[in-house]
Amino acid sequence: MTTGKDTIGMIGVGLMGHGIASNIVKHGYSLVLLDHPGNQPVDDLLAAGAAKVASPAQIARQANVVILCVTGTPQVEDVLFSPDGLLQGLRPGTIVIDCSTAIPSSTVRIAQAVAEAGGQFLDAPMTRTPKEAAQGRLNLIVGGERALYERCEPLLRCYAENIMHAGPVGSGHRMKLIHNYVSLGCAAVIAEAAACAQRSGIEASVLVDILSKGGGGGVALERMRPFLESGDDSGLRFSLANARKDLDYYTTMAQEAGAAHGAADAIGQLFDRGAQASPPQTTVPHLVSLLATDPP
Repeated sequence: MTTGKDTIGMIGVGLMGHGIASNIVKHGYSLVLLDHPGNQPVDDLLAAGAAKVASPAQIARQANVVILCVTGTPQVEDVLFSPDGLLQGLRPGTIVIDCSTAIPSSTVRIAQAVAEAGGQFLDAPMTRTPKEAAQGRLNLIVGGERALYERCEPLLRCYAENIMHAGPVGSGHRMKLIHNYVSLGCAAVIAEAAACAQRSGIEASVLVDILSKGGGGGVALERMRPFLESGDDSGLRFSLANARKDLDYYTTMAQEAGAAHGAADAIGQLFDRGAQASPPQTTVPHLVSLLATDPP
């Protein structure tokens, strides 16, 4: 059926990408998915009319707009530059939207490569969690030309509640890293404080109550609260490994900008320690238990 809408290619159908893809389909867009072992189950998407292909180049040959939702800079670069990558099949006018978290200097180089191949590029990283992705309520921070952002805004509205245009290419990824540094930094401070409280005999309910009514209240505490109170980590389903990666990206950006990053270095070391001491995909709230049982 012809809808008059763009055909959307989706590369990266993980916890966040699946929510994005499901909302794109709900809004009547044709969808082509990259088949990949890292995807969440896609039977529901295929049943709704999505198709899947074997390579990024095939995605580029079929889609007018390609959305990337992969882990980070190495994966984005592989998707673009591999022998069967996106650039091999990119058609003139195709729009690439990178929703991943990436090093901004790499983002600028990728945008130039896409432009040289005849395409257009936005970096549109997201905040919030897989729950909001499934609900179509993500926050997006967009970098790129204003006219291109406005052209893509109806598509972005399919899966985002709040969209902010941050400036030229790379601005979205720069602001995302600043955001993640602040939010993860707050979570790390709370985790370390909660571990100290445990070892000092303070009840979790008392800790949370005092922090929430004072200067420690806020989004980070509310996301950590279920774990602090009952061991439920669903409020912050973000892995320690990804937290470490994002802090690495932030410090790289800060170094390239000649900006101070001493606090970020210390927080990064905390996440590194947690990631090394725990199984893969262990989430950030579990840092509390790790620090409480194995203090420095």
